Amino acid sequence: MPTNPTPTFRERLNAGQFIYGAELVTTRGMPEPDQPSKIVELGEALAADNRIAWVSITDNPGGNPMIPADWVANVLKPSDKQLVIHLTCKDLNRNGLESAAWRYAAEGFANILALTGDFPTAGFRGTALPVFDLDSVSLISMLRAMNEGLEVTKPNGKTERLTKTNFFIGCAVSPFKRQERELMPQYFKLARKIQSGAQWVIPQLGYDMRKFHEIKLFLEWANLAAPVIGNVYVLNKTVARMFNQNKIPGCVVSDALYAQVEKYAAGPDKGKAFFTELAAKQLAVFKGLGFAAGYLGGVHKAESFAQTIDLAESYGANDWKEFAKEIQYPKSDEFYLFEKDEQTGLGNSAQVNRAYLQSLEAPLVAPDVTWNYRLSRFVHGLAFTPGKKLFPTLQKIYTRLEHGKHGTSLRALHSVEHTSKAAMYGCYDCGDCSLPETGYLCPRSSCSKNERNGPCGGSADGRCELNDKDCMWARAYDRLKYYGESKDMLDGPAVFPNPALGGTSAWANNFLGRDHQRVTAPAQPTPATKEK
Repeated sequence: MPTNPTPTFRERLNAGQFIYGAELVTTRGMPEPDQPSKIVELGEALAADNRIAWVSITDNPGGNPMIPADWVANVLKPSDKQLVIHLTCKDLNRNGLESAAWRYAAEGFANILALTGDFPTAGFRGTALPVFDLDSVSLISMLRAMNEGLEVTKPNGKTERLTKTNFFIGCAVSPFKRQERELMPQYFKLARKIQSGAQWVIPQLGYDMRKFHEIKLFLEWANLAAPVIGNVYVLNKTVARMFNQNKIPGCVVSDALYAQVEKYAAGPDKGKAFFTELAAKQLAVFKGLGFAAGYLGGVHKAESFAQTIDLAESYGANDWKEFAKEIQYPKSDEFYLFEKDEQTGLGNSAQVNRAYLQSLEAPLVAPDVTWNYRLSRFVHGLAFTPGKKLFPTLQKIYTRLEHGKHGTSLRALHSVEHTSKAAMYGCYDCGDCSLPETGYLCPRSSCSKNERNGPCGGSADGRCELNDKDCMWARAYDRLKYYGESKDMLDGPAVFPNPALGGTSAWANNFLGRDHQRVTAPAQPTPATKEK
């Protein structure tokens, strides 16, 4: 008799039964000849544990060069274990990302966690130059297009629809942000990811169950549906200190929790029992809250994964409710989107933060609402709003100049444009301007990752992941909120900036319909398509 096929990760995650996953962190270098690979040994041991539904394999974590995730996945493939491959934007441009995705599909790997990725921190003879041609939102949009059958233009000019892929696309969100101006753009970007094609969600790391719960509350509030995986990292003192000092982007350990870490780490077992129990209790809370799964990382031995899962399964059916109240280690003055339910200690799904709602009605003037910003909005409304005021006239002028013999005039206008925008915004002359969408803060000069579709998860206390400036998207949120536009700041299809327009006039490209702002529906980056 034929045996039943192993359920896919997609099927397991949507089955309504809580499951467990394990993180496998790749390494730099290869094992010594005739010596077993520790990462392969761990992966095979995890694959042999029937309670672990999937193994998730990282992509150059922490910005370091590592063995490719699909190499490890191919070694583990014979185990028939469901595998998730992380795919990040820091090391590959859009062609490289598409190529990697085709390779994964050809190798039989369908589960992809699409991430922007950490800023590179190491490399051969110096720190690597980051790419960030796409970000997580545009990568998700590209993967969805591949699922639908990617349309490309062949050298002969004919259009061809490629074979459909079957990617089960995941995304991340970072709810562990202290400030409203950081947290709300994270939630809005999560909505944009799901609307762009993400099918499941995993949060970044933190130790506040109320913030984890808020993800589910936000999805309900925004009328979005996607299974959510709870993320658990088994701490030790060294890693906890790095999280506490913001040395690992997106991973948060508050001062209150770190005080507990120091206390227990001073014990005979160096805190191992406390750390294991904390992780097991988190898993129990996720199960009680109706999360689809729990994802366990920070463990380097298969027996430690098993021990943590065993402990989580040993708790009573309602113990998680007390654990949820206990595991709340926010930073000081932490912002929450939902009011606290005093009975459960979690968020109240029936009540959005009252102070937040009141601030939408009467927003304060933030320091970033400058004269420069006000002037930029005025000029945009006067000259660059399609179909209104001066736009039709300027569109006709640029059309006439471009189709006539007026190269000198066009160059002079471009010079005026670039000089003024460089002085006001630090313009890089990309030719495909996002200023109206980013609160008139240039993504090239104001964001270390050139994020066009919302913030990455690496900021801390309103500062960029590199801690060299304030987060551009937090600043944009303040500006847009003052004008009542913050809730709509990340609406619309994914932005794909077009590098081919670099060094050309963004004004001309806008008036003549060549930039991404004039495209109303997602299109694919092919030789014949310059907008998206």
